[in-house]
Parts: sequence; structure tokens; C-alpha cells
Amino acid sequence: QVQLVESGGGLVQPGGSLRLSCAASGTTFSFYALGWYRQAPGKQRELVAVITSGNKTSYVDSVKGRFTISRDNAKNTVYLQMNSLKPEDTAVYYCNAARLRFGNQYDYWGQGTQVTVSS
Repeated sequence: QVQLVESGGGLVQPGGSLRLSCAASGTTFSFYALGWYRQAPGKQRELVAVITSGNKTSYVDSVKGRFTISRDNAKNTVYLQMNSLKPEDTAVYYCNAARLRFGNQYDYWGQGTQVTVSS
């Protein structure tokens, strides 16, 4: 059974920084594309950042230049470094791992970690 566990969320002031971590068990991260999603109350879940199995990254426009996604396959962990945080970044952040094998996509999700940006 694949399990993803997020950590690192909390309360931070605008302009501050936070690093989220997502550790996996039951699988090897090197085979997966990894993503960070977020969902604010009353809003749709949004893809924030992705990193492919080939280590290519992509970000939603609103976080470009502020957030950085990275992975450490040896530790089976994906990170989201968040700098220059804004109140609009407040949301529950979810880790996702996805793989495509023989035409079938497999997705796994963490339980989420709350990020609150407020003064």
C-alpha cells in the first residue's frame, strides 16, 4: 500500500517562508511524477507545482518565482519550498504521486497539511 505523508505546514506571516515535505512509503518515488496541489475553502483544488520522473518542473503562474518543487529520491521525499508567501497562498496543500503504466494511471494522495498566511 502506497502512503504519502505531508508535513511542514503552519502559520506564517506574509512575506515569510515555509517548506513542505511529503514522504512516501510502499513505493519508490523515482518512478513517479510528483505534484503539490492546494485547496482553499470554497475553491477548486489547484495544481501548484509538478516535477516529472525526468526532473522537469512546472508551476502555476501565481507561484512562479516564489515556489520551488524538488525531490530527493534517495529519501523518497518531495519538497515544496515556499517563499514570499501571500495570504492568497492559504490553503490545504496535498502531495500527489502519479505514474502511467500500460495505459493506466495510478494516483496516490497525502492527507494534506494546512498552510495559513496571515499577519
